[in-house]
Amino acid sequence: MIRGYYFITDSALSRAGVLDDVSLAVKCGVGVVQYREKNASTKILFEEASRLREICRNAALIINDRIDIALAVSADGAHIGQDDMPLDEARRLLGKDKIIGVTVHNEDEARAAERLGADYLGISPVFATSTKKDAGASCGIELIKRIRSFSKLPLVAIGGINFDNAREVISAGADALCAISAVASSSDPAGAIRRFQKLFQLAPQLVPGI
Repeated sequence: MIRGYYFITDSALSRAGVLDDVSLAVKCGVGVVQYREKNASTKILFEEASRLREICRNAALIINDRIDIALAVSADGAHIGQDDMPLDEARRLLGKDKIIGVTVHNEDEARAAERLGADYLGISPVFATSTKKDAGASCGIELIKRIRSFSKLPLVAIGGINFDNAREVISAGADALCAISAVASSSDPAGAIRRFQKLFQLAPQLVPGI
């Protein structure tokens, strides 16, 4: 079950480097790490993902976009967007036992991803964000609520999330969230991660009936 703080790497914002960032996240109890790197060569991606595979012994390692890298390092799965490899082809290559997450921006995309066998949905961007240049217009928490009304898949909220709005994201029905800037820009990233994690421990109080 995907739940809690969902860690996505960002080499541009990192202070300590991606490998140290992920080591810290895993030590803080993060259960899913997505390796996202848009500006490195395939060789660098492979080398870094291989090292992350060793670090993520107690966490699921998900590779963003690159099915070939996910296969090469025996990652736990991959995360794809609407303009990446089609979900059915990604599933054929990765196999039925690997995790595949799909970014969705509306209800139609969410329904399609669920029908085709996605393991979780990344709803993005919930709020305006500067960490992903091609994120598009923000969808707001109402989309989380609408997708939650028909989908039983884990929902991961991504984009513009911070401590001021995280509670409403969880209350809307998100099972997990990512807040890249709030952690990467913090002087105490471990404390920031734990603070987000704690919100999910309080989730029954935030959302009656959970």
